[in-house]
Amino acid sequence: MNPETTRIDFTKMHGAGNDYVYINGMEHVPEHLPELAIAISDRHFGVGSDGLVVIMPSARADFRMRMFNADGSEAEMCGNASRCIGKYVYDRKLTDKESVTLETLAGVKVLRLHIENGEVASVTVDMNAPILTPSLIPALSSNENHKISETESINGKEYDITAVGMGNPHAVVFCGNVTDALVLGDGPVLERADIFPRKANIEFAHVGDRRNIDMRVWERGSGETLACGTGACATLVAAVLNGLTERRATIHLLGGDLDVEWSEADNHVYLTGPAEFIADGTFYFRKKTLSSENIMQQ
Repeated sequence: MNPETTRIDFTKMHGAGNDYVYINGMEHVPEHLPELAIAISDRHFGVGSDGLVVIMPSARADFRMRMFNADGSEAEMCGNASRCIGKYVYDRKLTDKESVTLETLAGVKVLRLHIENGEVASVTVDMNAPILTPSLIPALSSNENHKISETESINGKEYDITAVGMGNPHAVVFCGNVTDALVLGDGPVLERADIFPRKANIEFAHVGDRRNIDMRVWERGSGETLACGTGACATLVAAVLNGLTERRATIHLLGGDLDVEWSEADNHVYLTGPAEFIADGTFYFRKKTLSSENIMQQ
């Protein structure tokens, strides 16, 4: 083996089709994580995934997660990845708790594990309260007192946008029909729009009825993915704020369904859905020269 090559043991998992490569970093965390994320996420020359997640020790919680998008940029958190971590740590005997705390860049989250036949069948994540103050999402708005639900003119086209923070920035656009032209054409334009200083995840949603929403997502740093947990939460919050749905609804994504509730009791958003193992393996990582500036520009 080339002396510059590092063996990386991994597990690939998905939550409603949102697939990540997971590394057990409880005893050792690999170096060069942004570059590793780019290499291992490549669907032709790597394992193939929407990004990389490292499970680590925490001084504040039971476990800590670091996650990187497929372009190497580090993200605050991910609802689907959080559920997969819950399954990983329980099924792989790293904990016997059925309620697990997880440190993320968006704060500590509580994972409630639903056990069937000794294994995790699904996970409910307490996503905490949504962020509706524009500067904290962050998003640029003239009004700091309530949610953004404004018509924005971007590249000569007007969008009715509701911006919601779920520890990461989201922009929800409700439409009569969610098309490839919207997701693949307008998604990357909105992701990088000037009104989002740190870019944004873009959700295109169609409300079927007051308990069902069809949604597709253009994820910041990864492109279209089959599901986005924080995006499903942001979509439900945006729908409630606009009077379109009840406070609990099923979000139908390309990769499956997620149940989301915005609780009146504590103002927290609760995300419930599946988590599945795909494969275990070894990745042979050879670091290439890639600066942080290169990573952030991708």
